[in-house]
Amino acid sequence: MAARYINYILWFFGLLIVQVLLLNNVLVFGYATPYLYIYLLFFMDSSLVSRNQLMVWAFFLGLGVDIGSNTLGMNAAAAVLLAFSRPMLISMFCQVNDDANNFRPSIRNMGVAGYLKYLSLGVLIHHIALLSIEFFKISSLSMLSLRIIGSAILTTICIFAIERIRNN
Repeated sequence: MAARYINYILWFFGLLIVQVLLLNNVLVFGYATPYLYIYLLFFMDSSLVSRNQLMVWAFFLGLGVDIGSNTLGMNAAAAVLLAFSRPMLISMFCQVNDDANNFRPSIRNMGVAGYLKYLSLGVLIHHIALLSIEFFKISSLSMLSLRIIGSAILTTICIFAIERIRNN
């Protein structure tokens, strides 16, 4: 159990550093930015980390990105919303006999299709919250939609690729 927490802490700092120093400077086609730091929130074990603990992890992870990016709590708010939504997402895409409170989401446990649905909807929830807070106006709804869709697709592809590599 202690080894898992150490693993989570290493992932926390690794993803935080990669997001702040590298990925925040990436803008694909002028619209899409990968937000890879949320990967930690997707793979944490539900039996080890409760919903409230996950929201604390999400807050500090988002806060770290906010501090490194000079944004005022936007990433923290979106990450906490994702952490709050995660049990619902797990129960939506798990088998009927699985318990959402004692589960580690992965391709191996959920299957490729189930994990991809879980991941896509979670990324979409995070990106809608984050980019809506960032834009804070709907006068440029088409630009906002392009950024949400582009970033969500790019983030989903990156997280799915990392998950495939980790499970092989």
